[in-house]
Amino acid sequence: RCIFFLLKQMSEMTVRDFYSGKNIFVTGSTGFLGICLLEKLLRCIPDIGDIYLLLRPKKGKEISERLEEIKKNKIFESLLENKPEDEVFKKLKPIAGDVGSPDLGISTSDRELLQENVNVIFHSAATLDFAETLRSTVDVNLLGTRRCLHLARDCRNLKVFVHVSSAYVNSWRLQCEETIYPLSQDPEEIIKVVSECSDEELENKTPELLGDHPNTYTITKHMAEHEVQKLQENFPCAIVRPSMIIGAWKEPVPGWTISKNGPQGFIMGAAKGVVRRLPVGKDLVYDYIPVDVVVNELIVAGFHAGSTKAKEVEIYHCTSSTRQPFKWASVEDKINTYLHRYPLKSAVWYPHLKFLPSITWFRISALFVHFLPAIILDTVTRVFGGRPILMKLHRNVNTSLTRLEKFIFTEWTFSSKRTDDLHMWLCPSDQKDFSLDIKDLIWADYFVDLTKGTRVYLNKEGMKNLEAARGKDTLLLVLHLLLQTGILFLIWYLTSCMTGASMVKSSMVVPVAYA
Repeated sequence: RCIFFLLKQMSEMTVRDFYSGKNIFVTGSTGFLGICLLEKLLRCIPDIGDIYLLLRPKKGKEISERLEEIKKNKIFESLLENKPEDEVFKKLKPIAGDVGSPDLGISTSDRELLQENVNVIFHSAATLDFAETLRSTVDVNLLGTRRCLHLARDCRNLKVFVHVSSAYVNSWRLQCEETIYPLSQDPEEIIKVVSECSDEELENKTPELLGDHPNTYTITKHMAEHEVQKLQENFPCAIVRPSMIIGAWKEPVPGWTISKNGPQGFIMGAAKGVVRRLPVGKDLVYDYIPVDVVVNELIVAGFHAGSTKAKEVEIYHCTSSTRQPFKWASVEDKINTYLHRYPLKSAVWYPHLKFLPSITWFRISALFVHFLPAIILDTVTRVFGGRPILMKLHRNVNTSLTRLEKFIFTEWTFSSKRTDDLHMWLCPSDQKDFSLDIKDLIWADYFVDLTKGTRVYLNKEGMKNLEAARGKDTLLLVLHLLLQTGILFLIWYLTSCMTGASMVKSSMVVPVAYA
């Protein structure tokens, strides 16, 4: 910590000073974190140089079309209020390529362009799917990072390389420090096995190859950190480890999100009325971190490592478990209030979310409140010529729970001392504009904004129809109560008929059935 403050006194350079005029190369710019990083750089560092975006032609779309998709994201609305589109986006330069291809799939001319001009690299691209094969994750997460580092090594005036990792790369440890832990497997051996084995053989060998790691994502991201460390003497490097990244806390709009992972995903389904149960350890500490805080840390980590010409890779946990811990118990009695404050006009049933303490209880409950309604609604959809999706949705959720159980019911503690010191190292103006401090984050208030943001950005319903949606919400409540009453009365009547008892004598079945 003394070193941080000594360095602070040695330099009066600000974040804007460091990035002004510098050309940036970004991988993963179409993703949740990447597009938020672009917005922050364009909005808060107006004198930044060109920003080169590695874009992969996808689904028949050329990179120019994919760039246009980026520009249309609602995250840029505030920027476009004051400036014409051409001026806002003039510094974005698309580069055709793919982290999963040799030499990043970049043409010779584009590679020379990047080598000559790039000063800062933000490497965010990764495959995040816990169910992905080892072949795919090795190619993208491990070898993709190696390919980006080779490009960085060839850049003639690179100031810093910033790698986006994950707090869960060390998930076999319940307490993790901001350091790179040793590998239990040799990456070269893993790469060799992947290249030599058939898909079936690799699938059979994967559990043994994973060792203490729960999935292919964490092991390949852990190995990617070691790739960065290998080149720490060539140029300054920083590794930022976010935990579960969730919607924006403050910037550019509270609640902004395009990610369906984590809380915003099930809030999206709960608001529709189709997700009604959630397995959580409500008294465990869950480590969530808003995307705008992660973006700030990426920028500041690059600034620190680059401006101090760090000789060793700097590692930062961008996490909340030791700084502003969150427990679902703190919002359990509020979450349904939030859903009805910002209801959906497109809701198919009255929203009501309930937490359950285990995967087993969830699966039992899901038979009644997820699968049975899904069968009915999908049947109605087919009758009217629509595309049924609810059964597929709930089957996918059920399948994913086995992979996610460790992350749902395990509590980790991530030390963040270096992140705290990094914030204190900043000058007062940078502490305000690029804050890493989350002590003022009130989770109950945050989830109000996240519920609203999920409505607007994921469920695609603007605020203009809110009153109409509230009217429908009231109607759905009436229908929900009538349906419950009808089901309970039917159970009561059938019990009376089957036992031969009078309706009065068999009335105790009603509260039992309700429970």
